[in-house]
Amino acid sequence: MTLEQFKKKAKQIPDSPGVYFFLGPPKPRRRGLGHTREILYIGKATSLRDRVRSYFANDLAETRGALIVQMLEKAVSIDFRKTDSVLEALLLESSLIHSHKPPHNTDSKDDKSWNHVLITDENFPQVLVVRTTNLGEYKAKKIFGPFPHGLQLREAMKLIRRIFPYRDEKCKPGQKRPCFNRQIGLCPGVCTGEISAKEYRKTVRHIVLLFEGKKKQLLKSLAKEMRAAAKEENFEQAKELHRQLYALQHIQDISLIKSEYRNPKFDGLAYRIEAYDIAHLQGSAHVGVMTVVEGGEAAKSQYRKFKIKTAKQGDDPGALREVLSRRLGHDEWPLPRLIVVDGSTAQINAAQTVLAEYGMSIPVVGVVKDEKHRPRNILGGRELIKTKEREILLANAEAHRFAIGYHRNKSRKNLVI
Repeated sequence: MTLEQFKKKAKQIPDSPGVYFFLGPPKPRRRGLGHTREILYIGKATSLRDRVRSYFANDLAETRGALIVQMLEKAVSIDFRKTDSVLEALLLESSLIHSHKPPHNTDSKDDKSWNHVLITDENFPQVLVVRTTNLGEYKAKKIFGPFPHGLQLREAMKLIRRIFPYRDEKCKPGQKRPCFNRQIGLCPGVCTGEISAKEYRKTVRHIVLLFEGKKKQLLKSLAKEMRAAAKEENFEQAKELHRQLYALQHIQDISLIKSEYRNPKFDGLAYRIEAYDIAHLQGSAHVGVMTVVEGGEAAKSQYRKFKIKTAKQGDDPGALREVLSRRLGHDEWPLPRLIVVDGSTAQINAAQTVLAEYGMSIPVVGVVKDEKHRPRNILGGRELIKTKEREILLANAEAHRFAIGYHRNKSRKNLVI
C-alpha cells in the first residue's frame, strides 16, 4: 500500500476510541488453510483517525523512533476495532499485545520495564500493578498485560478501583483499624471483616471480566446479581450493584484522555527542550535540576529544582530516574520535544526507561564532557543533533550552571545547620 493509499484509508477510520493494527503482507496459514496477515503493531487511541494520521508526519523518525519507521515500510494495510471508552481501549490493547506479540511494539530490551496487573492466589486476592521483572515474587491467580503505557495504567486503575473497590498490599485481613483505602471507600472492608471471602471473590471476578474485555458479560452478570439482591430485599447491595452497573455504562475517563495526549501535537508551538543535571559535590546535598530552552532561548522562569530523596550518592542514573519521574508527574507542565541529559549511555538509558514507563516517545540526547567538563560529543539521533546542536549545548550549559548554584546554596544551608 502506497503512502497515499494509507492516507486515504486513514480518512475512513472513525473519530472514536479504540485499537488499531498495522498489518504486513499475507502469510500462508498452517495446513494450507488460506492466508492471514501478520500483525506488525498494535496501538490504542482516544481518536483512531487522529492517531493513525499521526504516523504520516514528516518527523516520525524523531518522535517515534526507528522501529516504527521500519514497521511502516513493511505495512500493507490498517485495521481497527472501536471501543466504548478509552479505558476499554487500553485494556484491549494490552490483551491483544499479549496474544499476538507484535514485533514492532517493543525492541524487546524495553519490555522488562512494562507493567502487569496481577491478581494474587489467596483467600482475599490482592489486585496489584507489578513490573515484568518482579512477577515471579508473587503467587498469581491471574496476570494481565503487558501495559506499555505506565502512566495511563495508573489512571485506569484509579477508575477501576472507584467502580470495584479492591484489596492491595496495604490492606491486611483481620487488622483492627480500617486501612487508608477503606477510609476513603477504595477498599471493600477486607481489613475489618466487613465483607466475606465469597462476596469479595465476586468483585474479583468482575475485575477479571473487565480486563478480559468481556464487558457485555460483565454487565449481564451485574444486572443478574442486582435483581437477585433486590428479590432478597438486600437493598444496600442492590444499590451498590446498580452504581457499578451505571458507572460501567458511563465510564468517565477524562484522565485517560489527558494522558493519551501527553505526546501532543506541537504544530505552531515553540520547540521546547528540557535538560537535566545532577550535582553532588563533596558527597553531600545531592540535588538535580531541570532547565528549559524554548524557541532557541533560555526560559529561566520554567527552571525547576529537585532534592534527591531516594537515589544513593554517586548513582547519577538513579538520581536522574528519580528527577525525571517526579517531573513527568506534573501534568500541568508542557512536555518537551527533546530531553538533554548530562552524560553518556547510562544516563540516556535511565531517561529512556522512565519515558517507557510513562508511555512516552520523546527523543533523548546525551552531552559527553571532557576532563575539564567541556562538551566533547553529543550522543543520540544524528539529524536531530545536527539541527538542534546550539540549543542542546545551551540547555546543557544552563543545567550545569543551575545545578552548581543550587548545590552551593544547599551546602551553605547544611553548614549553617
